[in-house]
Amino acid sequence: MILGFSRSWSVSSYLLAGLVVLPLVAIIVQAMVPDEAIFSHLFNTVLPTYISNTVLLMLWVCIGALIVAVPAAWLVARCHFRGRSVFQWALLLPLAMPAYVVAYVYTDLLDYAGPVQRVLRGFFGWQSPQDYYFPEVRSLGGASVMLALVLFPYIYLLARTAFMEQSSSLQHASRVMGCGPWRSFWRLSLPMARPALAVGASLVAMETVADFATVSYFAVPTLTTAVYDTWLGYGSLAAAAKLSAIMLLVVFSMIGFERFARRKQKLFQKQTEINRADLYELKGIKGALATAYCGLLLTFSFLLPFIILLQYAINYFDQSWHSQFLQYSWNSFYIAAIVSVLTVALGLLLMFVRRCSPRKQDLLPSRLASTGYALPGTVLAIGILVPLTYADFAINDIYAYFDQRGPGLILSGSVFALIAAFCIRFSAIAIGSIENSYKRVSPSLDMAAITMGMKPRMLMWRVHLPLLRKGVFAGLLLVFIECMKELPAALLLRPVGFENLATYVFQFVSDEQLEHGALAAIVIVLVGLIPLIYLNRSLEQH
Repeated sequence: MILGFSRSWSVSSYLLAGLVVLPLVAIIVQAMVPDEAIFSHLFNTVLPTYISNTVLLMLWVCIGALIVAVPAAWLVARCHFRGRSVFQWALLLPLAMPAYVVAYVYTDLLDYAGPVQRVLRGFFGWQSPQDYYFPEVRSLGGASVMLALVLFPYIYLLARTAFMEQSSSLQHASRVMGCGPWRSFWRLSLPMARPALAVGASLVAMETVADFATVSYFAVPTLTTAVYDTWLGYGSLAAAAKLSAIMLLVVFSMIGFERFARRKQKLFQKQTEINRADLYELKGIKGALATAYCGLLLTFSFLLPFIILLQYAINYFDQSWHSQFLQYSWNSFYIAAIVSVLTVALGLLLMFVRRCSPRKQDLLPSRLASTGYALPGTVLAIGILVPLTYADFAINDIYAYFDQRGPGLILSGSVFALIAAFCIRFSAIAIGSIENSYKRVSPSLDMAAITMGMKPRMLMWRVHLPLLRKGVFAGLLLVFIECMKELPAALLLRPVGFENLATYVFQFVSDEQLEHGALAAIVIVLVGLIPLIYLNRSLEQH
């Protein structure tokens, strides 16, 4: 906190936060526009199905992710068994795998014509689908399983950290009182980890609501697909905005419920380091079961889809490696790089103002700027398109006033819209990474620098920035990979004729030809592994 901190910094932070919040305001305003009875038609016919499917999908994905993630997190954090050191970081790998790619791979494996059902029919002598029952893959349940397999690392990461930070003295006390590993987990570790589990489940729920590709591929109608179909199918931006407002209500209700549920929970003991003696030794059948559980989870969520993708990429390399693939790769990389730099710069400015300003109201901009991550890609696309279209019309009207030919849709019809959407959606990631690094910078350094006559700008450049380099680098990496994977906003906001790796892969997935897009999918996955490895190393160091 610096007395006399210039108000120009605060004004700049509010202006930038206002730009980030602008799409949210645009959605609310657009939702109030009449829509020629299209929304009423949807409300009376299919909207209840959209809402029920969305709620059920969130519920099943969260339950499935919790069921598979929590045992794995506790085993890795509090037990010692063969392979533990590998599973500790390897169970984060599914985050690098796009959910729609996993969905295609398992559909190809488990469908009626797939190898699994062919083997079953050959082994048991079944001749037709009427001879046996096999769960339908392209269903609400199938989509729930696919999303849970990809999203469970959110819960696993937070739960593992929570279990590792629990005081060993409490674990020792439970052992003295006769509690074995199972009772200790159920009665002590799990209740203490509830705040972390609630945060992880809310992240999974938000990602589930935002998913478009998986539910579209499985033909499961949700609010996300409804927004897409209403906008492009019915041509009604107002009706799509109304559906988007309903989605926002669902998302912010989840966030509010999660914070309300854990408002009185506090953690007073924190473990800084776990010794080998603090871990439960799992040997024999127990150790084998622990290794098998984590191994099967890793295999089904990452290794099996990745191996099949790799096989596709090798077999179809000649057809996949061409100039268009290189162009689409370049499109993904340069947009992700621009967005990474812009979001980190935004995070640095907002967190610097939050740290140095003596005014309490200056805490607000960084919080407002973090709301973008809660906006699903399809919703954000509408929020971006509305103000940019108005801005384009205003620019062209000015040109027309001076009898000049206007430049056209230079904002809403160019990659500017895509970059703006990505910046708004992922600025929260950069802000969170920098905020976490700022917690390790002592305020006494600020006081010493100001005492020596250093201005705020030089304080940020010469003192804070060198100390924040790890957080800045982590923010750059995390935003970069999220931009590489983001699909809904890219589908709706890309200029005519523009493709990146995500839209390129989804095009082949939709056409049931992932084999031709496997090389691009491999690139997305491999790029996604870099920040995951860096993140795991950072957690191990702290």
